[in-house]
Amino acid sequence: MEIRVQSQNIEKALRDLKKKIQVDGLMGELKKRRHYEKPSVKKKTKRVEAEKRRRKLLKRAPRPSGSGSGPRPARPSQSSSASSHS
Repeated sequence: MEIRVQSQNIEKALRDLKKKIQVDGLMGELKKRRHYEKPSVKKKTKRVEAEKRRRKLLKRAPRPSGSGSGPRPARPSQSSSASSHS
């Protein structure tokens, strides 16, 4: 990985470096490796992360029309019928 500093702009170079590290997933990997994680815990974490990704994809996926997930029809108002009984 290489970041070039142009025209003495170190702040921009640092932002670029942080962005590249974030995209590569290096910071997440470092956080995971700070402490030992048992293999059973690794499996569970991996399963939970996969479930999160699956739910996120399902949420983003377009739903087919006609499956009943559209807006519900308006309910008939009951205020007029309730006042006529009094």
